[in-house]
Amino acid sequence: MTQRVVIPGVFSLERGGTLQSPVIAVRTWGAPSSNATLICHALTGDADADVWWRDMFGPGHLFDPETRFVVSMNVLGGCSGTTGPTTTEPVGTFPSVTIRDMVTIQRAVLDRIGVTELDIVIGGSMGGMQTLEWAAMYPSFVHTIIPIGVGSAQSAWAIGLSEAQRHAIVTDPAFDGGRYRSGSQPVNGLSTARMIAMCSYRSHPSFAARFGRESDEGVFAVQSYLQHHGELLTERFDANTYLILLDAMDGHDIGRGRGPREAILNRIRQPALVVGMSSDVLYPIAEVRALAAAIPNAQFSILDSPHGHDAFLIDTDKLEHLIKQFLTAEPQLTSTTGQGAAWA
Repeated sequence: MTQRVVIPGVFSLERGGTLQSPVIAVRTWGAPSSNATLICHALTGDADADVWWRDMFGPGHLFDPETRFVVSMNVLGGCSGTTGPTTTEPVGTFPSVTIRDMVTIQRAVLDRIGVTELDIVIGGSMGGMQTLEWAAMYPSFVHTIIPIGVGSAQSAWAIGLSEAQRHAIVTDPAFDGGRYRSGSQPVNGLSTARMIAMCSYRSHPSFAARFGRESDEGVFAVQSYLQHHGELLTERFDANTYLILLDAMDGHDIGRGRGPREAILNRIRQPALVVGMSSDVLYPIAEVRALAAAIPNAQFSILDSPHGHDAFLIDTDKLEHLIKQFLTAEPQLTSTTGQGAAWA
């Protein structure tokens, strides 16, 4: 069951602007305990981690409510029960949000529901960005981090792909400068943005194996697939929200305002499992490997899969195996939980 947690008072955002008593949609599994795990979601995800990571939930799995207290939240600026563009009037005036804003308010939510420390913070893609910021901002609060499919800063390649998606949305006449009414959003632009994104989430081998040159009445199977997923997103997601979250991802840089990235990553002392996908074209394996190499207490693992960036949502059995192996060996690593101060 989803809870709505209110953070009372004025919440100040990193890039300026404020929100009055923002609401965050939260899901929890299991009984509150010191063995708490926070799951951070990707761009179009939500707090329902037991849906998009369902095969890792339940008895004997990584997220077993009998042994862990698991928490997941819809990010600040989201459109699944959290304060964001769909809850703000007038439409199109929601302020800019950063990954650090998301983490700051997650910490406030955890304080309100009585979580005093996190055994694990885990997430892929935009969730991986949040995971890294948790280690940087609250080093004494987090024991172990597991960032998946992410680098230390958003690359020019990824920003370029974001811009193509952004352009598709804002040039749709229905966008109207972001002032569209509920039920009249720019479905063509948002659908096109999703199709661009899907191409970056998968890989050449994945598309080749699944679609080849198969067609039906002159329409290639891959065309139908992309159109279908574009349409599905418009039914559950908001275009202004998509733009807010794209902007947050493009702003991801662990060194921003802090100093050189490698020096900042060197100050992350939590045991870390950094996972890269072998066929990822959005966050290539070399980029993820470099992130792991810069964190002193990190282990780098490759999720071998043909499914590209989305492998962390598809090959969950392999991912769970890598994580369980790491957690079993983790006591051999040097933990510094409880040491250091936030340096956000």
